[in-house]
Amino acid sequence: MTDGFDGRKRDTLRRFAAVGAAAPFVGSASADAGDDTNETREAIRGYVPTTPGAHFSKLRDDLQLGTGEAQHHLRKLVDAGEIESAKDADYRRYFPAGRFDDLDKRALGYLRRETTRGMILALLRTPDATGAALAADLDVSRPMISAAAAGLEGAELLDRTDGYTLTEPERLLTLVVRYADSFDADTVAFADDAADLVAYDP
Repeated sequence: MTDGFDGRKRDTLRRFAAVGAAAPFVGSASADAGDDTNETREAIRGYVPTTPGAHFSKLRDDLQLGTGEAQHHLRKLVDAGEIESAKDADYRRYFPAGRFDDLDKRALGYLRRETTRGMILALLRTPDATGAALAADLDVSRPMISAAAAGLEGAELLDRTDGYTLTEPERLLTLVVRYADSFDADTVAFADDAADLVAYDP
């Protein structure tokens, strides 16, 4: 390997491969052909459980893979039953096989969207927050909040009967705290304050 991009890619793959090597679904690793194949597939094995719900482009870019390379290895892992995918609007999101139910998958998909994640965090902090307060807090328009709320309601994560009420606050709180490092700095800060409130165990 040379320095520069290839070197950074190898470092990234090795970092996630170390996680993958300790993951519970690495049984087929020895059947992979070639060191680069092993390393790439182990990296995906490590990445998916620590970043559940990541869509294809995020996974590809975070692991610094080519599109065809990522597609090939993901297909192999899906075919082997080690990871699973779910369609989410224009995205295909990836999860460790058998780990999450459908509602968890929908929740993680919305937590991976910036506006809906911001809304969820704001409503976990202030359950009676209004649409206007959410728009001001997130620095977005009211129509954007309304559109995001409609998506959350359709996913059975929000009730708009009387204001905005999260229907699964404990589940959402647990997912936020457990996977905070895979979101953003605001989520990490929230999780640091909220970790002792977690009781739900998906």
